[in-house]
Amino acid sequence: MTTATALPTDTTDTTDTTDTTDTTDTTGASAPTGATDRIGRGFAALAALATVVAFVNGLLLTLDAPDDRLFIEGWRVSSFAIFAGLFALLAFRPRQSAGVWEIVLAGKTALVVFGMAIGDVAEARLSAFIDLGLVAVVATAYVLCRGWLAWRPATTSPTR
Repeated sequence: MTTATALPTDTTDTTDTTDTTDTTDTTGASAPTGATDRIGRGFAALAALATVVAFVNGLLLTLDAPDDRLFIEGWRVSSFAIFAGLFALLAFRPRQSAGVWEIVLAGKTALVVFGMAIGDVAEARLSAFIDLGLVAVVATAYVLCRGWLAWRPATTSPTR
């Protein structure tokens, strides 16, 4: 009969205090790294800031607009305010804004396509080009922040 020999026990504390919350979605993607997330959020914040500049410019144009253009200029300025808010929301909560990324990208892409399709209409080409830049910036932010993770079921994970 053999006797089991007790192995020496290690008394050092090996408690792991790191967050072990599973951040992997159903496609196997996990939350972005800190640096990647900050860069993506920075791009979303840049889009918000650029849209605030467009909002201020739009206000100035509205003040000088003839009466027959007042409503359309006001409508455009209010759209700038809404998009600036949406971009800011994405910068602050990139993975808690299910559908916002996709709506913003679809809306801006539609404006690019429409602006290019109508051709030499005043402001169409310039606006389409500017919106194309916004689409590129926001699409990059979407990928870097992994915006599609917003569609995951709600969790208490701080990385979401």
